[in-house]
Amino acid sequence: MSTSPFFRTVPPTADVVIIGGGVMGAGIAFHLAEAGARDVVVVERGDLACGSSGKPIGGVRAHFSDPLNIELGSRSLRAYENFPHRPGADIRLDTVGYLFLLDSEEQAAGFERSVALQNSLDVPSRMISPQEARTLCPYVSTDGLVAAVYSPTDGHARPKLVVQGYAHSAAEAGVVFATRTTVTGMDTESDRVTAVHTDCGTITCSTVICAAGAWSATIGDMVGVNLPVRPVRRQLAFTEPLHPPAPRIPFTIDFSSSGYFHNSDDGLLFGLADPDEEVGFDTTWTPRWLDLFRTAALRRAPELADMEIATGWAGLYEVTPDHNALIGRSGELDNFLYATGFSGHGFLQAPAVGEIVRDLYLGRAPFVDVTPFSVDRFTAGAGIRPEAHVV
Repeated sequence: MSTSPFFRTVPPTADVVIIGGGVMGAGIAFHLAEAGARDVVVVERGDLACGSSGKPIGGVRAHFSDPLNIELGSRSLRAYENFPHRPGADIRLDTVGYLFLLDSEEQAAGFERSVALQNSLDVPSRMISPQEARTLCPYVSTDGLVAAVYSPTDGHARPKLVVQGYAHSAAEAGVVFATRTTVTGMDTESDRVTAVHTDCGTITCSTVICAAGAWSATIGDMVGVNLPVRPVRRQLAFTEPLHPPAPRIPFTIDFSSSGYFHNSDDGLLFGLADPDEEVGFDTTWTPRWLDLFRTAALRRAPELADMEIATGWAGLYEVTPDHNALIGRSGELDNFLYATGFSGHGFLQAPAVGEIVRDLYLGRAPFVDVTPFSVDRFTAGAGIRPEAHVV
């Protein structure tokens, strides 16, 4: 993709300033431009997709335990399937399915309820036996495995390619991407944001949309809007090339440990959520967490425990208190919108959220009511049930 549409300078005025050049900011910009919005500027402190959206492979799924997350996942899956045509880019979508491995009757009962809900919303997930799980993923050991869940329409794609696809189409429609530009403050007057200050100049604007991921709390603080988002490091690793090549397997998750693995080019990708990871912006890759993964692998997929690691990557989850997204319009500042705090689900929900934020900006009713995702839920005590969170 040519970088010519992207600038390090900012225009003096804009109708909309989007803060954040990851998959959420680029997706929102695309949907706004497609709907005819003009004078849209995306401000990104680094290069596009330099934060969490730069991770090599991102899961896409509709497998959730509540209707709202299922709706966001399903609609986004359809958008990713259509991505070669709209906006027009190859994102290396691989519909291998998701496979959850369950080792207790309690887990199985919970997933049975989720599968019933998903089926009622046209998601074709199903409970399967340990033996069928091993057929789908030959690395799996059935020892101690009670059941599994397979969702065949899920899979994984390349987030950076998605960002590039959205950004290229948006730039062709006139969106300005001000990269390597840091937001330093904002002006407000009465109940509105009036200007965004950056280290490359000030933009007088009519609307601000915060899509700053793990940095969103700082952006909110600039205008007195509480966005309770904490950065938490998540790490993954890539094996050396495998000979013979790995079979094509689902995105496989050991639910008890949160360890997961799937195909990645000529090897496998491993990941696990370290429960002792502290809040912070550190993105240093440290292989200590691999000991946790190998311990889990010895129990659930023993062959993986001895595989050689070639390299690794660390990025940030943007985590909210209930592990659900923040999507909405500020109650304090009428022209300040936000889409953040996705707690690991941002990439898989980005296309749907882009539509929703577009509609909120245009004053239209979105395809689904996202009121439960308003930040006000934390002050009103109306939070939705936290999603079981693994990847």
